[in-house]
Amino acid sequence: MDIDELMRTLETALLSPSGDVEIQSKLADILGYDDLEFVTELVQNRSTIAETLERGTESNILSQVRVINKSEKKHKSKNTQNANGDSRTYDEVVRSKLLTKEERQKRLDAMMRARKASPTGPILSAPEEHYPHVYRSHDAGNTLSAYGNKYSLPIGTTRSTEDLYEEVSVPYAKQRPLAIGEKLVQVADLDLICRNTFKGYRALNRVQSLVYPIAYGTNGNMLICAPTGAGKTDVAMLTILHTIAMNCVPSPFEEPDAGAYHVEKNNFKVVYVAPLKALAAEVVEKLGKRLAWLGIQVRELTGDMQLTRTEIIKTQIIVTTPEKWDVVTRKSNGDTDLVEKVKLLIIDEVHMLHDDRGAVIESLVARTLRQVESTQSMIRIVGLSATLPNFIDVADFLKVDRREGLFYFDASYRPVPLEQHFIGVKGKAGGKQANEYLDRVTYRKLVEMLREGHQVMVFVHSRKDTLKTVRTLKEYAMSEGDMDLFDATTHPRYRSASFDISKSRSKEIREIFKDGFGVHHAGMLRSDRNLTERLFTEGIIKVLCCTATLAWGVNLPAAAVIIKGTQVYDAKKGGFTDLGITDVIQIFGRAGRPQFEKYGIAFLCTTLDRLSHYMSAITQQHPIESRFVERMADNLNAEIALGTVTNIDEGVQWLGYTYLYVRMRKNPMVYGIDWKQIEEDNLLGHRRRELIVEAARTLHRMQMIIFDERTGSLTPKHVGRIASEFYLMHSSIEVFNHTLRPTATDADVLALLSMSKEFDGLKFREEEANELTKLREQSAPCQISHSIDTTEGKINVLLQAYICNTRIESFSLVSDTAYVAQNAARICRALFLIAMNRHWGHLALVLLSMCKAIDKRLWPFEHDLAQFGLPKQAIEKLEKKQVPLERLCDMQPAEIGELVHNRGLGNVIAKHLRNFPLLHIEFEVSPILRNILRVHLNIIPLFVWNDHLHGNAESFWIWVEDSIDSEILHSAKLILSKKHMSDTHEMDFFIPLKDPMPPQIFVRAVSNTWAGAGTVTTISFQHLIRPELENIQTKLLNLRPLPVTALNDPVIEAIYQQKFNYFNPMQTMIFHCLYHTSSNVLLGSPTGSGKTVAAELAMWWAFREFPKSKVVYIAPMKALVRERVDDWRSRLSELASKKVVELTGDSSPDARAIRESDIIITTPEKFDGISRNWQTRKYVQQVSLIIMDEIHLLASDRGPILEMIVSRMNYISTHTKQPVRLLGMSTAVANAGDMAGWLGVREGLFNFPQSIRPVPLEMYIDGFQDNTGFCPLMKSMNKPAFMAIKSHSPNKPALIFVASRRQTRLTSSDLINFCGMEENPKRFLNMTEEVLAMVLSKIKDEPLKLSLQFGIGQHHAGLIDSDRRIVQELFASNRILVLVATSTLAWGVNLPAHLVIIKGTQFFDGKIEAYKDMDLTDILQMMGRAGRPAFDTSGVAIIFTQESKKQFYKRFLHTGFPVESSLHKVLEDHLGAEIAGGNIKTKQQALDFLMCTYLFRRVHKNPTYYGLEETTPEAVNDYFVSLIDKSIAELEKSGCVKIFSDGSLVATPILNISSYYYISHKTVRNFLDKVKPHAPYELCLQILAEASEYDLLPVRHNEDLLNIELSKRLRYSGAQLKKVMWDPHVKAFLLIQAHLSRVELPITDYMQDMVSVLDQCVRILQAYIDITAELGILSTCLMFIDLMQAIKQAVWFDDNPLTVLPGLKPVPMNHSMTVVNLRRLGDMKPGEMNRLAVFLKVPEKSKPEFLKVLSSIPIVDVDLRQTQETMVVRIERKRPPLTMDYKCYSPKFPKPQYEGWFLIMCSKSSDELLLIKRVRPKSGTPWQRPIVVSLEIPPTITGREVDFICISDMYLFNSVSANIRLTNSSLL
Repeated sequence: MDIDELMRTLETALLSPSGDVEIQSKLADILGYDDLEFVTELVQNRSTIAETLERGTESNILSQVRVINKSEKKHKSKNTQNANGDSRTYDEVVRSKLLTKEERQKRLDAMMRARKASPTGPILSAPEEHYPHVYRSHDAGNTLSAYGNKYSLPIGTTRSTEDLYEEVSVPYAKQRPLAIGEKLVQVADLDLICRNTFKGYRALNRVQSLVYPIAYGTNGNMLICAPTGAGKTDVAMLTILHTIAMNCVPSPFEEPDAGAYHVEKNNFKVVYVAPLKALAAEVVEKLGKRLAWLGIQVRELTGDMQLTRTEIIKTQIIVTTPEKWDVVTRKSNGDTDLVEKVKLLIIDEVHMLHDDRGAVIESLVARTLRQVESTQSMIRIVGLSATLPNFIDVADFLKVDRREGLFYFDASYRPVPLEQHFIGVKGKAGGKQANEYLDRVTYRKLVEMLREGHQVMVFVHSRKDTLKTVRTLKEYAMSEGDMDLFDATTHPRYRSASFDISKSRSKEIREIFKDGFGVHHAGMLRSDRNLTERLFTEGIIKVLCCTATLAWGVNLPAAAVIIKGTQVYDAKKGGFTDLGITDVIQIFGRAGRPQFEKYGIAFLCTTLDRLSHYMSAITQQHPIESRFVERMADNLNAEIALGTVTNIDEGVQWLGYTYLYVRMRKNPMVYGIDWKQIEEDNLLGHRRRELIVEAARTLHRMQMIIFDERTGSLTPKHVGRIASEFYLMHSSIEVFNHTLRPTATDADVLALLSMSKEFDGLKFREEEANELTKLREQSAPCQISHSIDTTEGKINVLLQAYICNTRIESFSLVSDTAYVAQNAARICRALFLIAMNRHWGHLALVLLSMCKAIDKRLWPFEHDLAQFGLPKQAIEKLEKKQVPLERLCDMQPAEIGELVHNRGLGNVIAKHLRNFPLLHIEFEVSPILRNILRVHLNIIPLFVWNDHLHGNAESFWIWVEDSIDSEILHSAKLILSKKHMSDTHEMDFFIPLKDPMPPQIFVRAVSNTWAGAGTVTTISFQHLIRPELENIQTKLLNLRPLPVTALNDPVIEAIYQQKFNYFNPMQTMIFHCLYHTSSNVLLGSPTGSGKTVAAELAMWWAFREFPKSKVVYIAPMKALVRERVDDWRSRLSELASKKVVELTGDSSPDARAIRESDIIITTPEKFDGISRNWQTRKYVQQVSLIIMDEIHLLASDRGPILEMIVSRMNYISTHTKQPVRLLGMSTAVANAGDMAGWLGVREGLFNFPQSIRPVPLEMYIDGFQDNTGFCPLMKSMNKPAFMAIKSHSPNKPALIFVASRRQTRLTSSDLINFCGMEENPKRFLNMTEEVLAMVLSKIKDEPLKLSLQFGIGQHHAGLIDSDRRIVQELFASNRILVLVATSTLAWGVNLPAHLVIIKGTQFFDGKIEAYKDMDLTDILQMMGRAGRPAFDTSGVAIIFTQESKKQFYKRFLHTGFPVESSLHKVLEDHLGAEIAGGNIKTKQQALDFLMCTYLFRRVHKNPTYYGLEETTPEAVNDYFVSLIDKSIAELEKSGCVKIFSDGSLVATPILNISSYYYISHKTVRNFLDKVKPHAPYELCLQILAEASEYDLLPVRHNEDLLNIELSKRLRYSGAQLKKVMWDPHVKAFLLIQAHLSRVELPITDYMQDMVSVLDQCVRILQAYIDITAELGILSTCLMFIDLMQAIKQAVWFDDNPLTVLPGLKPVPMNHSMTVVNLRRLGDMKPGEMNRLAVFLKVPEKSKPEFLKVLSSIPIVDVDLRQTQETMVVRIERKRPPLTMDYKCYSPKFPKPQYEGWFLIMCSKSSDELLLIKRVRPKSGTPWQRPIVVSLEIPPTITGREVDFICISDMYLFNSVSANIRLTNSSLL
């Protein structure tokens, strides 16, 4: 076609009425693919050109347009220069005047000259951007273009036609010589890391040498395009070594000559994404060997190879497939430890972007890039690829710097050049003739290669075809007489090889080896594959017939490769497809062995009709396009489920990270975008929005997400999450939505599975009809509704045949069956979760059974023991006799042996029965309301753990099912581990009850993996008595607000006028009752409604009516006590002169301070302790008002204490004749009437609803996925929390409550990441940089420092006080707008916020080793912080919880929760306290006492809750009598009570001790069981740690591992307690030792736990000392005193006592340090003390404190004087104390300790303790005044010679002793 004809053709095309897409296609056909951008430009300016053409000379315009070269057309507005040197813009050229014929000819001549002068044509010779690392032959005049443009084949290409085929031979390209200055990198010149890894290498090859500086020396993203065999795996290794080097100490970059490096292996992960599982295995082996010297672990993570969490933690390099890594990263409950530590992501064969799997790679990269951007963490992405035409687009997609990280190497960089032969045989593809010709041509080429002495690989496309091809080739060789060419017997190693091959289990392999053949495919044994590879490498096997997995998975080159045929069966599509270009390139890559051949030879044998396709594909390479649109909806659903896309805008942004976006901008017409859209929207924002909206609508229609078109929000639904997790297509979900039914049978389920869209590609083929019919008749026990000639019928037949283990003959059906089974198992699991979500119990059970049937290949109706691989005959006998599993479990092994007619099998079967995972379930039901039932389950494993069978864990599904319609009322997943096998697993939950109530419900426990392993427990409602609830609510009256002047007391009025002048409506309504009457009051109102002022009104009444009385305020937590103390001291003490005293475990004022106080603020335990001895404590008798805050906590562990306090105070009131007013305050409760009756309330009941809050509250409850691990669940809530802040409180303070200290850090970290993606990352920060810097300089906690920079604070008990105070001040002053805190903040600190988010309603309970629901009261308290009075008109509270609990919270957060008593669970200790106090002396009095409790009232109202089956007076009386009898029997067993025949009860001295020190009778019992004379120190320590007071010491998740490590560093192992390492007593044992050893604790949580343990220690030890004294055991008593001294000083008993002094560290007594007698210290003068300090090497800075403490150690003289029956002891100090209140030096003990002395009268010789008394000096008394105490001498020891010991309770070895004889009267 000449130039004129070409112009006319173009003009005709451009003027045609066709659309742009059709015109573009026509122009590409006319001009070829050498200038696609020119075609695009023509179409884009079509209207302008057509307009000009219609005006005049058409060809002139086209010629002008054509001359503009490619690089100048990219931006029309730029000045360009055409071939004639004319510098004008594109529009100027188009709009210029028409040229004359001469001008036109001149222009064309110039164009032709320019074309001829250019070595590679006009486009590539034109000016274009050059990149430093792109090495292409066309730069030197090659005829192949990297852009895939259509040029002629390489010079030397020949085409020949033979009788059977046509052949095109492409000669090999000559290797490019080294450029000037180009040198190979010598391994010897590298650092140690590289040298040792590349051991055996002399130098890196050319590609690796060029890439090395960037790969190893920088951290930027990279794309390396190079031919197969160019060494790309070693390039990947260089990037891996860079990542390792970045985590080495010392750094190899800073110290390259270091002799050794330590790798911080826990700091990084590398993920290598390989396209095939076979390749993944090869990469694992290669990387593992090379990096073993560094201790780097490399593991495979694919569908075949799963990793446990422990393995993931220990692995540094994960080799995986795209789909598997997509699954890992798309799960919100995925392996966050893995994903977050990834520092390098290597994607091998990234050119698969154009493949069906390309969308997966796009999704992976987009997700990774967004993670990098959001977390501001560096994840390097490295793409490895074969030569790509549009590599720049792929580089842009991977965010590669084109000038630094982009590397392109053409074929001239192939280590062994490749000669290519393309052969097209005659005949129809797949036909008999074509197949025969393929065999013949393959044989011809094979023989040619063998004659040249080459080894050959013949690649076929099925495992079956490998052996078939070998036999065909052998037949040809025998007929042609060429067998000698295959003979390898002359090889020197042939004999040994024959011996090795004879060991193979495969008969076929042994046979073909004799003829010089071998086969290789994935179906062979691993040992056979390895042997074949070795023999081929050694040259013994001359011809290897193999599948493509060899090319991908094993680096085994050959001189020549032959691809026999290109028809590949695709099970997914259900038919034959063309062999993929990537597979061809990979196979060709195996041709040529470096150092052996000059070039490799590759043959591709296909049919003639596909010859041109493969030639153009291999030699021309069209630009790869994106396949993402096809999977848009599914990938969008994955991001929505993950939480990374929550609205349309984020979806548009996400799409901008894909390869689709890159190609849409480059080649829009392919993606349906016209040029007008490109002009108007260069970034394609509108088009991206259209795609996202369309996909979102599709997902919404499928019920996978909720798409709000008005706001654009995208919210995941349960079905969508399941689809994402199980990789289901949205089209399959549509099918399931229409066909899933709750009553489906096994047959229905199989039919449903067969309709899944995942199987759409599988088609029925006529040749399969006979076998499918046979399979249907013989191997399909379930009915099949579809015909076998349909896809559904075929899949159903194959799936049933698979479960039946039927042998299938047809190769295509074998492949289809494997595909069906693999996918059916996954789909069935997803359907099971959907059924669970829809509460369909019957269907869930059927689906779970089907899941296990597919996994185990065992039908539900077959015998369960078939899973153990027992002989078929034995299983048949068991099935025939229909012996149920339960009966088998009860039989003896001999009986079982007789049953199966095989005695030897009896023991085997019995063992398997013991291993069969069954559970026993015990239950307890308690009605809460008429239609709400609380269910408590105790789950006990009934099997023996076998590591081989059960692995690391067994999982079970537990669900409660309605007996009428099989509706699931509650479900949970139980994961049972070996270490918890001996434990009873507890579950506690609430279920709804219907009207009418079903007769029973079922509790199912079904194994997740074991067929038939399930138990059903029936809970009958025959005796269930449902409580009738009278919900009393007080309506707020519309009263005029009362002014504070109504108090009629100027002093009190002044207190309130500082804050307000009028009481709020609630306070106004209750004012008269509280301030002017003596009525008991129960006030229920929401948090923040003003209850504190109400309490103060009652206090003013008490002080007015009883001026000298005391008010007791009881708060359930120390934090609340502290808050109230601070508030009232600042207001009431100063203005009203009322003395406030705090009485808690942390603050214990002396008796004088308490006596002089007006207001006692205390905790229930502390007031219970002091009121037990009310007869001796007058201030208890002076109480006129008790205020009990948060009284709704009666149902908690502390509730019984409140019950006892109320009962005791009423008892005291009757004895003292002084009334005690009771004020109970709580949130609104559902059974306020019962509480009011118990408190004696008549007209003072006020139970206000939530709506009366001064600041109205908006409440939202969001549900999240059930059955998700706690940490992943919390993580999935972070993005919604951030969005909620942006929506509800963008500029106001927001408070986020989390369950643990760790969660505060993790939540803050994620919020920071989300801020990083905002325009203003510091949107929550309201202070200048200068102020921020000042604040940060005061903060000690590093995570807190980081979060504060973004305006996000953290608050938890692990922070030091100063940090907590700073955070509180910043939040209160709006300097920071977000505070993430644990729930303790809700109780302890009054920090309201506009928005409160409760992120999760569970916490980890160490006692049950599981996550437990928070109390409703805690949630209400947290919600109460929402809304700031005087700042907000409303508050917002959002609760994030599991989907299954939404309804529960919706109901009870509005109506309140009924409060039950828990006194019956802990009655023994409280009953014992009353017996010890003399309040109860008989069982009848105990019964009378109980009638005053809240328990008594609730037993009548809700009897089933407390275990009663009827409500008759006799039944109730029997219940309480039984309760008392049981409690007293327990006390008697503990040695605390003596029971006499007349029913009277007498407290033993031991009960008096336990009651006085507030310790449990269980602690006493354990002590009495284990104590003995001369008890060793270790035993004393164990008894202390075993105290029941430590039962509730928190043991958090994974702390057992910390305990194991801590135990190794301590004197006594935790294992000595003979308890599990997560037992709280073991933890207490270790923490006490850690305190004594002063070792560093592993985490900050242990520091707080240490404080809790030590807080109890002294009290428990004092009780132990008194009990041993009571028992008269001197040696053990002294040992416990030693232990108390050691704990107070934080030293061991055998440490030198002087080393507790400042500036010294504890050392053993045998240390070289001289032991100075304490008596000698008392006589030391200041100069001697100085010399001692020098001798002990006390640091100068510590010396002043050392001397001060040393001079205050209590050295005493003791004077004894006996008079009549008493011994007067006089103790005189020899030096002044440290402080006037006699505080002692104990810096390591968390509480201040004061001086005290034990006075002991004993007999050392007989180890008898006769008398003990503890004394201490009074605070404030002069130290010179001696302590004088009288000891009563028992008559029994008068006249005896006894020992007297005065021993300090603080300092080791500080005692005075004497030997005396007791007489009637003597002076000692």
